[in-house]
Amino acid sequence: MTQSHSPLLLTLLGPTACGKTRLACDVARKADGEVISADSRQVYRGMDIGTGKDLDDYGTGGQAVPYHLIDIHPAGYHYTVFEFQQDFLRAYDDIVQRGRQPILCGGSGLYLESVVRGYRLSPVPENPELRCTLRGKTLEELTEILASYKTLHNTTDVDLPARAVRAIEIADYNARHPLPDRPFPKIPSLVVGVSVPREVRRERITRRLEQRLKEGMVDEVRTLLDSGLTEEQLTYYGLEYKYVTQHVCGHTSYEEMRSALEIAIHQFAKRQMTYFRGMERRGVEIHWIDGMRPAEEQRDAVLELLQKEQKQTTL
Repeated sequence: MTQSHSPLLLTLLGPTACGKTRLACDVARKADGEVISADSRQVYRGMDIGTGKDLDDYGTGGQAVPYHLIDIHPAGYHYTVFEFQQDFLRAYDDIVQRGRQPILCGGSGLYLESVVRGYRLSPVPENPELRCTLRGKTLEELTEILASYKTLHNTTDVDLPARAVRAIEIADYNARHPLPDRPFPKIPSLVVGVSVPREVRRERITRRLEQRLKEGMVDEVRTLLDSGLTEEQLTYYGLEYKYVTQHVCGHTSYEEMRSALEIAIHQFAKRQMTYFRGMERRGVEIHWIDGMRPAEEQRDAVLELLQKEQKQTTL
């Protein structure tokens, strides 16, 4: 596929609980599309409730929507942005070769930006010596070290020391090793963001957390631990898995877990919005739509933007 003939990619982004997955599926049904997930944790099998896969969204509405990059690795695997880029390209090429509309949807800022801005990335090996020097440092200290690097790093996904260490490892490697001449293909993309008022987002997060707890998120973590994953492995995945694992392993009460997790998700959603605003400052045009409008109006607004952009790219 040549760069000049790359079909238009529709990218739908937004913070957690904004309704972007449902919107992506609504648009896909009207635009003959397929959804490529841009979520750093939905790639893992057996981690369904805690990652909010919302698979029912793909199957409702009278027409199932094909999806990609969900359930592609076992829990315990450490997926990288480099791997995501390669997997995205394979899915994108497959979708457009069949004449369908590719829709990238997610909330993992670095994953989204690595595609729409075409970052050149390389697989980065572990650095035992560097990890040894970082051992015992607090998350605040690690975040400060990470900020000292000029290379790309993911500021939305370092809510745990283990993730911060890996981010430093990648930044350090890229600082010392010139990136190979392997440019990511230029893919034209219409980027649409779903915006909801902060108060509404907070209410939705609280309601959704209660729903997921009722659906069995605690049992999901118990099952993962029973399958052989360690407490440390599960904690690596942050947010739901960090706090629920602490509870299951007897470190916190149920109410302590629920309260701390709710606060953490609110903070995460705020960091997501900060990252998206940063993407705009770095040159990504995001067309924000009102997530409070009825679902049909949101869908039609995206379709109108998509049709307009498609006409412009074919001129």
